[in-house]
Amino acid sequence: MLLSPQSRLAQNYHPLPVVASTAEGAWVTDVEGRRFLDMLGAYSAMNFGHANASVLAAARQQLERLTLVSRAFDHDLLEEFATALTDLVGKDMMVPMNTGAEAVETAIKVARKWAYEVKGVPADTAEIIVMSGNFHGRTTTIVGFSDDPDARGGFGPFAPGFVTVPFGDAAALEAAITPRTAAVLLEPVQGEAGVLIPPPDYLPRVRELCTAHDVLMVADEVQSGLGRTGTTLACEVVGVEADLYVLGKALGGGVVPASAVVGDAAVLRVLRAGQHGSTFGGNPLACAVGLAVVEMLRTGEPQDRAASLGRVLAERLEPLVGRGLTQVRTQGLWAGLDVDPRLGTGRDVCEALVARGVLAKDTHGSTLRLSPPLTIDEADLHFGLDALEGALAGLGA
Repeated sequence: MLLSPQSRLAQNYHPLPVVASTAEGAWVTDVEGRRFLDMLGAYSAMNFGHANASVLAAARQQLERLTLVSRAFDHDLLEEFATALTDLVGKDMMVPMNTGAEAVETAIKVARKWAYEVKGVPADTAEIIVMSGNFHGRTTTIVGFSDDPDARGGFGPFAPGFVTVPFGDAAALEAAITPRTAAVLLEPVQGEAGVLIPPPDYLPRVRELCTAHDVLMVADEVQSGLGRTGTTLACEVVGVEADLYVLGKALGGGVVPASAVVGDAAVLRVLRAGQHGSTFGGNPLACAVGLAVVEMLRTGEPQDRAASLGRVLAERLEPLVGRGLTQVRTQGLWAGLDVDPRLGTGRDVCEALVARGVLAKDTHGSTLRLSPPLTIDEADLHFGLDALEGALAGLGA
């Protein structure tokens, strides 16, 4: 069922021809009773699968107790959630928000305030260095430093204070740092850009430069964090610790929007009462779900599954280079696949996959992204990859 010309929905999405009705684990059923293997996982928001029993139990229990009081009052899960999440990622404090974009905006505000109050940057001159190909959300501030014409076209004027350098180029980053630089904001792996993975020495060099120049390293781990890369955080893959982490998507367990900025107390203590907030940020329902998510990650089992199934993913995908794909990039249970343009577009491959009972999503015309739930069975993963191979062959590979 596609949107009709009479639809009341604004046309800000171009969905695949699937109308979901129910879902469990890695499988989605549409309104016509057809089943689809979810190889997208809501861009990592469904890391723990649809209708995860632990998440649903926590949500149901909390729904009967308390769902919202705003931050005008405390509630009995807020400190518990803050402690659990900060312990998980080895940081001191957190600011709870709702969406990934809100959390990125929070990190931007914190970085600027830290620059003025701690580093001593003159008022209203702070700069944040960002990366080409970035995707941090859809607010006007964020799209202002995007280089995606679809994201930014028609939405200006944009906020100043951002300097763009090539992703993965440490020399360009070093050249861009000035005494006004407050922070470097980056995704350890660029998800929306097509699962772009920087050279292994890049993030360590970013950390070195930030430390040497008294600049905050802010890692947007909204897509890459919470198990996706086979580690709790993608920065851990190369042994790097950021000053601030931006978390979201999977933090809400696929049930509620939940996000957070987690970081060092020396940075987050620049926020004082009345200077930032959110009515729903850190609400009791989100905290209950977030605690269930943290508890699963504490065991290390989701991370281990992502690592082991990620090896299967890579082993199956690499032979497809030259057989419908021109390049494959994987990290953990996450892949970016560049489609041979002679076969068609990424959208063409996604539509062919729908016909074979598999859901995936294209980006930037010729690239597919795969980010199935970390709970997916290995046999189901093979089913999805068999379907991909068949789809490519059906398009002429």
